[in-house]
Amino acid sequence: MNDSKAFRWGVLVLISFSMMCGYIVTDVMAPLKTMIEQTLHWSSTEYGFFTSAYGWFNIFLLMLIFGGMILDRMGIRFTGIAAILTMLVGASMKYWAISTEFADPIIMLPFGIGELKKQVLYAALGFAVFGVGVETVGITANKAIVKWFKGKEMALAIGMNTATGRIGTALALFASPRIAEHFGSVGTPILFAVVLMLIGLIAFSVYCVFDRKFDRESQANNEPPEEPFRFRDLGKIASNSGFWYITILCVLFYSAVFPFLKYAPDFMFQKFGIPLKQAGDIPSLLPFGTILLTPLFGSLYDHKGRGATIMLIGAALLVMVHVLFSVPMFNHWLAAVALMIVLGIAFSLVPSAMWPSVAKIIPNRMLGTAYSMIFWVQNWGLAGVPLLIGWVLDKYCYTGEILVDGVQTPTYDYALPMMIFAGFGILSIFFALLLKRSDRIKGYGLELPNIQKQ
Repeated sequence: MNDSKAFRWGVLVLISFSMMCGYIVTDVMAPLKTMIEQTLHWSSTEYGFFTSAYGWFNIFLLMLIFGGMILDRMGIRFTGIAAILTMLVGASMKYWAISTEFADPIIMLPFGIGELKKQVLYAALGFAVFGVGVETVGITANKAIVKWFKGKEMALAIGMNTATGRIGTALALFASPRIAEHFGSVGTPILFAVVLMLIGLIAFSVYCVFDRKFDRESQANNEPPEEPFRFRDLGKIASNSGFWYITILCVLFYSAVFPFLKYAPDFMFQKFGIPLKQAGDIPSLLPFGTILLTPLFGSLYDHKGRGATIMLIGAALLVMVHVLFSVPMFNHWLAAVALMIVLGIAFSLVPSAMWPSVAKIIPNRMLGTAYSMIFWVQNWGLAGVPLLIGWVLDKYCYTGEILVDGVQTPTYDYALPMMIFAGFGILSIFFALLLKRSDRIKGYGLELPNIQKQ
C-alpha cells in the first residue's frame, strides 16, 4: 500500500489534520494574554504558570516516556486513539476552568507555597492533561510517517506534517482574539478548538482503518515482523551520543520559539503598538511561512542530504532574530514583519531536518521510545521557559500601566526576555556543531539523501 502515492499521502493528510487540531488547542490562548489580564485579572506570572503546565505530567510523571514505550509495544492505532481522547479530556477541563466564575476564587497551595487563583490552577491542570495527549500524538504521528515513507519522501512527509501543525498555530493566533472579541468571552475560542479536536478524532479513526489493512498486507507478503521493544533498549538509546546532541539541540531551539509564541502577541502590542485585536497577526506569519518552507527544506534533505548543515543554519538565524528583536530602535511594525519571516525560515530549517535524522540514528523498533525521550526533554524547556519569562516580566520588565479601551493594562519592556531567547539559540548552535562532528565520525548519514535509489 505504501508503494501507492495515493495511499501514503492520503494517510498523511489524515494524520496531519489530527495534529493540526491539537496545535490549535495548544496555542488558542497565546493571543489572549492581554485580554486575560484585563478580564480575568491574571498576572504575567500566573499566565506563565498556566503555560508551563503543558509539560508537568510529561516531565514529572514521565507520562511521555511511558507513551513512547506503549507506542512501541501496543502500536500506532491504539496509542493514537488513546492520546487524542486524553487531549479531549484536558481541553474540556481547560474550557470549563476559563469559563467558570468560582464563588471562592482563591486556593491555598500545600507546604506553605502560597495561594493561587482556582481558575488558574484548574486551567493549568487541564492544560497538563492535554499536554500528555498532544505530545504522545506527536511521537505517534512521526512513527506512523516513518512506517509509511521509509526509503521514500520521508523528510518531505514529516515536513508536510509539521507544516500542517503550523497551520493550526497560525489559525489560533489569527482567529482566537477575533472570536473572543465577537462573543465577548475568552473561553469561546477554546470551545471552538474542542469541537475541532472531535473532528480530529474522527480523522485519525479513518487512518486506523488504512493502517490495519497495511499491516494485514505486510503479513500476507510474509514480511518479517518488527522485533519488539525491550526495556533494556532504553540503555542503548541513552548511550548514543548523537541522540543526545540532537535531543539537546531540540530542547534549546524549541525553547526559543514556542515559549516566544506564547508571549509574541503581547510583545507586538507592547513594543510595536499593534492593537490587541491584530496583535496575533504578525506572529501568525511564522507558522504560515513554515507551511511552504518546511516541506521545501524537507524535500531538499530527501534529495540532496545535508541534514546537519540545515539544522546549523536554522539555529544561527534564530539567534539573529531574537538579538534584533531586543534592539530598541527596531520598533516599526515592518521590522517586526521582516524578523518574523526570518524566524519562520529558521523554524522551517531545523524541524525539517531534525525529525527525519532521528530515524537515521535510532533503529525503527526503538523509534517511538526515542521520540518520546526527545519530547520529554523538550517538555522541560516548554514548561520552564514560559514560567521563567513570566517571572522576568513581572520582576524586571514591568514599566507601569496604561489605559487601553478604558481598561488599565500593564506594560513591559521585552528586551531582557528577547536576550534570554537569543541565549538558547547560541547554545543550540554549539550542539548543532557537535552533532555535525558526531555524524562525520560515526557515519549516521545525516548529510546523505533520504530517498534510496532503486
